[in-house]
Amino acid sequence: MSRAKCKIKKGDQVVILTGKDRGARGEVLRVLPTERRVVVAGVNIATKHVKPSQKGPGGIERVERPLHISNVALADPKTGAPTRVGYTVLKDEKKVRVAKKSGETL
Repeated sequence: MSRAKCKIKKGDQVVILTGKDRGARGEVLRVLPTERRVVVAGVNIATKHVKPSQKGPGGIERVERPLHISNVALADPKTGAPTRVGYTVLKDEKKVRVAKKSGETL
């Protein structure tokens, strides 16, 4: 798959739109652009059984699993509601992301 352009970046605050964690908010930890997925802190938690090794004692770990990018939306900085993302060019010819609902820069 080719590298697709993502409007969601690492560190953004997002709202989960569908699934068992619907309505949850969190920060994007990683973006996987070729797979069109994002990893959000505290959302889509899975348990993973790890064997003991020299690196660590092993046991049951709780890890965040990736979500498809279509299941998350950026949180509007003004209201916190889910919003779409647009782009605009400022007077100093700098391209910035803009929240469609409030018009705030992201």
